Amino acid sequence: MKIRAILGAVLMLLGAYLFLNQGGSYGTGDIFAYFWPSLFVIPLGLFFHWMYFKMIGRKGVGLLIPGGVLLIAGMVCQVAMLFDSWEYMWPGFIFAPAVGLFEFYWFGGRNKWLLIPINILTVLSVLFFIIFTAGALLGKISGQPIIAVAILLVGAFLLIGRKKEI
Repeated sequence: MKIRAILGAVLMLLGAYLFLNQGGSYGTGDIFAYFWPSLFVIPLGLFFHWMYFKMIGRKGVGLLIPGGVLLIAGMVCQVAMLFDSWEYMWPGFIFAPAVGLFEFYWFGGRNKWLLIPINILTVLSVLFFIIFTAGALLGKISGQPIIAVAILLVGAFLLIGRKKEI
């Protein structure tokens, strides 16, 4: 797709939004306030990917690291901006370098030592995401006593239950 077509579509959408929102509560500054990741960060990450896949090729594999980091960080920022969920989305910033390094591993020389930081960062990100999301969900449904009793029962079963010989 040509750059003129993309730019034309973006300008048409922006113009239609501004035309339909005359006198509304949202202005041009609000567009930049809510969509700055989609306007600046995500396109930069896509640019690095484009440079690798279309322009430079295999010898520029290092472009995928900042490309992956910026792409994922931009997506995390965009979701957090739209849903005001910074307190739940921050583990995505730990996941962003894991994606960049994984792209470098996948399209590069497949150095097995890169899998160590990739796995550490991915596990930390998923762990923090689960902990903070589960904590928020449990806080909203007031299920802490139910979870506490379930954990006590599982622990008691493990202590008292029949042991299998392996």
